[in-house]
Amino acid sequence: MAASPQTGFDPLNPGARFHAILLDIDHSPTEVLRPSNAALYTLEGLRILAEHLLPGGVFALWSNNPEDPAFTDVLAEAFGEARGEAVVFDNPIQGREAQQCVYLARKAGSVG
Repeated sequence: MAASPQTGFDPLNPGARFHAILLDIDHSPTEVLRPSNAALYTLEGLRILAEHLLPGGVFALWSNNPEDPAFTDVLAEAFGEARGEAVVFDNPIQGREAQQCVYLARKAGSVG
């Protein structure tokens, strides 16, 4: 189920805040599977997403591509702190090493 700015992630509990939001919906922030997903990766879209986290909450996003420093900067602006963690593995289907990324961001504020 998708979130909306009005209902959040739980339509039965609008306004609920979470400790973590984990997403894997597109190939990367620049290679979206649906054009409507592109808004998520903007500063405005990420700020809306951050509103659904508790202070100190974590957002994680899988990307099929290596880290994009410009996107990491947008994440940091929206959440308070962010980084990209490289995920490197042998890809036997492609016969080469592959590098992907998990973006991690923490919402400003202290936990609990």
